[in-house]
Amino acid sequence: MAQKFDLVIIGAGAAGLMCAATAGYIGRKVLLIDHANKAGKKILMSGGGRCNFTNLNSAPANFFSQNPSFCISALKRYTAQDFLDLVERHGIDYVEKAAGQLFCEHSAKDILNMLLTECEWAGVEIRLNTKVNSVKVQGSGMAIKTSGGEIGAGKLVVATGGLSIPTMGATGFGYELARQFGLPSVQTSAALVPFVLTSQWKDRLEPLAGVAVDIETKLGKGRYKEPMLITHRGLSGPAMLQISSWWKSGDALNINLLPEMDLAQQLIELRDISPKRKLGVWLAEHLPKRLAHAFVEWESLAETSFADLSNVQIKSLQESLNNWQIKPAGTEGWRTAEVTMGGIDTDYISQQSFEVKSLPQLAFIGEVLDVTGELGGHNFQWAWSSAVACAQAS
Repeated sequence: MAQKFDLVIIGAGAAGLMCAATAGYIGRKVLLIDHANKAGKKILMSGGGRCNFTNLNSAPANFFSQNPSFCISALKRYTAQDFLDLVERHGIDYVEKAAGQLFCEHSAKDILNMLLTECEWAGVEIRLNTKVNSVKVQGSGMAIKTSGGEIGAGKLVVATGGLSIPTMGATGFGYELARQFGLPSVQTSAALVPFVLTSQWKDRLEPLAGVAVDIETKLGKGRYKEPMLITHRGLSGPAMLQISSWWKSGDALNINLLPEMDLAQQLIELRDISPKRKLGVWLAEHLPKRLAHAFVEWESLAETSFADLSNVQIKSLQESLNNWQIKPAGTEGWRTAEVTMGGIDTDYISQQSFEVKSLPQLAFIGEVLDVTGELGGHNFQWAWSSAVACAQAS
């Protein structure tokens, strides 16, 4: 005989754990299963091991989707403050690293332990190392065949995440299951991911690996003032991860290395005020020294004083530093991407309950859907909000 549960959730990550605990607290008999040997692996490695668990400013404008209004209801019903209240009830110390971005002060383990404790208190059964072999409709419920036997569910919730970081156990299971039941997906791509460069730029920038600089970058409607990090492979750091969500193959990145300065006007004034001063010395006061020295070398201006700068050279410098154009060879892909852009088409999903409109005993939550947040805790907030909305409708 198949074991029967009110709610079976596949995926013991952020969304799955939150959904399980919430449903358990309202009296549902809940089973949470995962093919991995541990719950919440991506929680543990997120935020450099300290988990950027929410963003106090999280709003629909911080998300990408073909249906931008889909996320509004869930984000309103379960807010960043709601999750922060939970964190505080568990006595977890946290810090605000940037405006609205909340991290564990000590370790991401604090968030995972909190969620596991909530599941325990709510009476959730968790089975790890459990593979799902098949899913089918059974009357008004669902039948799930697993490596541990057959399970009956009044409702099946899929919280299997996207394709990012396969070494953490990411698979395309959620998309495959959606296709089985006739649900289309918006094309997926790696997002919040570093860039790799063509050999021309890689040769130039590789010696600068480890240099970080505050920049402004623009692409399409995306515009971010964040740090950029030069790596052995290419360009990373928050600015590059953010703009990667807007990037398509063939696009050039627009990078302003001195976003607070009208460089041409500044150089013209310095030519009059300090004609004998070396350009490279001055530039090293405004950029990391290695980067400043590299730029004057690339422009063949290493020994140039302000007095020697022609108007043409000033214009060229402004273009190079305020409007640096780099066309990446690509991104690092799924290996290092923090999230998946695209996913299950939300036109087929209820924004109130997260049930499939044509099959209410099946629901999808979290990253597996076509809702992707910007960097800074928004994707975790989507996991919490979508999970709670789904559980409350169970």
